[in-house]
Amino acid sequence: MATFPAIPISYGANKASKPAIKTVRFGDGYEQRLTFGLNQNPKVWSVTWNYISETDSDTIETFLNARALDSASFDWTPPDEATSYKWVCEEWSKKIDYPTLATISATFRQVFEP
Repeated sequence: MATFPAIPISYGANKASKPAIKTVRFGDGYEQRLTFGLNQNPKVWSVTWNYISETDSDTIETFLNARALDSASFDWTPPDEATSYKWVCEEWSKKIDYPTLATISATFRQVFEP
């Protein structure tokens, strides 16, 4: 299992939750909700590394490209947590701000695997 490089993210990261809930609405206005699945509340993080060195940006890009090739998840510890979880990154972008500085934006989606 690969571990994401220890390059701290920039402030302004966004965490989103979308619990898997099945809802049944009845004709009289009532509704019933039921959580769906064992791990029904995965997180999605939108993270950015602003104005990092080309070396760090290449490290991040190389890591994400390798995960895209092997379709494997990776371990990463969110900034508000003490525990690492398993994640996949299906989308990221790199912007070259200055000759030696770059910005990378990525979306990490939590997955549940053995």
